[in-house]
Amino acid sequence: MKSYFLLITILFLTQSCLPDAKKKHLTYQNIIILSDLSDRIEPIINGSIPNQQYPTKDINEINIIFNYFRNECVKPGEKIGDKSSISFSTFSNEEIACIDIDKIKDISSKQQFINSSGKYINKGLDYEIGIFKQKVENAYKNIRNKGLDLISITIDKIENKPIIKKNAILTNGIDTTFVNYDNHIYIFTDGYLEYKGKKINNQFYFGIHEIDKIRKYCIANRVDILTALKNNNSLCLPPVKNDKNQLVNLHILETHERDKDTKSQTYKNDMGLRDNEILEAVWHKWATESGFKSFEWKKY
Repeated sequence: MKSYFLLITILFLTQSCLPDAKKKHLTYQNIIILSDLSDRIEPIINGSIPNQQYPTKDINEINIIFNYFRNECVKPGEKIGDKSSISFSTFSNEEIACIDIDKIKDISSKQQFINSSGKYINKGLDYEIGIFKQKVENAYKNIRNKGLDLISITIDKIENKPIIKKNAILTNGIDTTFVNYDNHIYIFTDGYLEYKGKKINNQFYFGIHEIDKIRKYCIANRVDILTALKNNNSLCLPPVKNDKNQLVNLHILETHERDKDTKSQTYKNDMGLRDNEILEAVWHKWATESGFKSFEWKKY
């Protein structure tokens, strides 16, 4: 009996000496930039329409994303052990440039890279960002993509390419760390989904004709755009379900409005029926029904 109580006492003392289990939640950013280089770098569209984003505004907007990645995510000189990443590609190319902090596993090497110190003096994070920016500028100068099926390509990249990061749980037997990733896909496009081979695949084709169809439906039935899309599925883009979509914050960044006269700053269509308003509603409905974590439409 004495040995029994002694064992209980030892177990109690052992348990009481163990540190309390700790849980830590860490969140990092995974930023994917996809540029539609169909008409974004030409001064004239279709031989007659002045391009509103020429010279390109995209470079400035991408630099804003870079500043966010460096100063708010990685935070050189302030933050330790970051795992954020940023990548760039066009719709016709595989990855053109990438900086993935998580690939450096050794914490000392990681911090030297982030702070451009030690063995990474003059070849750390800031150096890589400079190279990254140059690759982006070269892509905009040299790549011409005519008539790409943007949604099909986006879906394929999400489903079949290793661009989306999943959350992870790390434990040492006592403490647990929950590693979370915010995946952001930034698509630079004018919003119009016009591509070659419409007769072969018109599933995601959405150009002037499709926009006019919604506009005429709204006028004929005296309804707004959202009501038209709700009442008539034939006006919409078909949703595409994928488990990975729920991990993605989708951002559509566009600059061009074809029904706007840039000289007089007037619109061909009334407010509530303009191209940009219709495109935003169609994209938003598609992204929501496809299960994306969030959706942003930004006109700049």
